[in-house]
Amino acid sequence: MTVIVHVIGASGRSGQALIRALLADGIQVVPVVRTPAKWQASGIALPARQADLRIPETIAAALVDATTVVSCAHARYAAAILQAAPTADRFVFLGSTRKFTRWPDAHGNGVLAGEAALMASGRPGVMLHPTMIYGAQGEDNVQRLAALLRRTPVLPLPGGGRFLVQPIYQGDVTRAIQAALAHKWTAPQSLVIAGPTQVTYGDFVRAVATAAGLRCPWILPFPAGPLIAATRLTRHVSALPRIEPAEVRRLLEDKAFEIGDMRTLLSIDPIPLSKGLELTFGREQYQ
Repeated sequence: MTVIVHVIGASGRSGQALIRALLADGIQVVPVVRTPAKWQASGIALPARQADLRIPETIAAALVDATTVVSCAHARYAAAILQAAPTADRFVFLGSTRKFTRWPDAHGNGVLAGEAALMASGRPGVMLHPTMIYGAQGEDNVQRLAALLRRTPVLPLPGGGRFLVQPIYQGDVTRAIQAALAHKWTAPQSLVIAGPTQVTYGDFVRAVATAAGLRCPWILPFPAGPLIAATRLTRHVSALPRIEPAEVRRLLEDKAFEIGDMRTLLSIDPIPLSKGLELTFGREQYQ
């Protein structure tokens, strides 16, 4: 039987990367987007269906014949997608490890609500929770950090950047989704996908600087409170990348995770941070 994958959020970074990979494997894809103009700008020559995830009728129309659904949209929409796709028998949702934060916010709470909806549905599928994703075209994690490092030799960080992170390369996120599509899920499940090793945020900053061909900054331990207050300046100084207060706050917690299920269930062994950054700032392509 021919597998046709409906991809919601097709015009986003992860959605575009997934669709390019699926097409390269000869898999038929139905992109589902909210803004057709944004999809056209992707350069992928494939007709898309339009749906606004806040309007149930439009989701139902876009998924009327769906059997396999991937959602790269925010996980808060999982309940609406599940309800709108009664004939689908396989789902893959992208969540976020933000659900584990010590400082709950709308983003993390939305992920928790979406995960709960999938679990309560009993439908076969999985919600993948990636850590910080880097390496996608146009991403604003390492690229924004590199832009900041080009402007300053000193980087003040709460705790001196001693808290842990475990970033995942976009190519590994794509491979994880593809593996989840191939897996025979018999019940809803949830699992974390992340890079292979945990590093301090300070070491992450140094690795980004090295990969971008920049001098490693002097990392200055600094209280979080004044840094959070200072983020307001980034809204008014065009020479600085914009930084939100919540981003500084999250530098005060470890974001490190066990990825045994990623390796055993999905058979994905993620690439090292050094290799991912080399690919991000270089011309190579990794599959």
